Amino acid sequence: MAVSLRIQFGGSGETREGGSGGDLGESPIGHAVKVKQAAGVSAAMSVEGDQRTIRCLVAKVGLDGHDRGAHVITRAFRDAGFEVIYSGLHNAPEEIVQATVQEDVDVLGISILSGAHNTLVPRVLEGLEEYGALDDTLIIVGGVIPEDDQRELEEQGVAAVFGPGTELETTIEFVRNNAPER
Repeated sequence: MAVSLRIQFGGSGETREGGSGGDLGESPIGHAVKVKQAAGVSAAMSVEGDQRTIRCLVAKVGLDGHDRGAHVITRAFRDAGFEVIYSGLHNAPEEIVQATVQEDVDVLGISILSGAHNTLVPRVLEGLEEYGALDDTLIIVGGVIPEDDQRELEEQGVAAVFGPGTELETTIEFVRNNAPER
């Protein structure tokens, strides 16, 4: 199974590449990591008879510095056959919106553990709405989020909230079953 990995280090322009498997392009987010599944079609979606890989952005928004869960889900999505872009830490909501639109992702997974989910996630949703990208992007959120807040986020446009202990396969199957067909 061929896998490409490209890590971009901030504004220095320095990149490191590993693996094999195709052109990854540039990311609008510094410190971004792109992982592309080049072999296998377990995550492919049928579009007029052709197979297409589900494109995902896993994003850390705000000052939250806890990224272990984001790394775990990024790797799990990659292993499931998704094409994955990881934003790195400390992104403003506007940066996440820009990356979502510019990378033309099917799925935006927001990982947030800072407790600022009621402020930052709605700002991302509003930005996607301004670009007309909210309706054709599956938005999922992961983190420690109280049930009342989960319901509120879902009313605002988040498709699902996955808390600690959620089986990776549960999240992967949700994405496979709900990613928009384009």
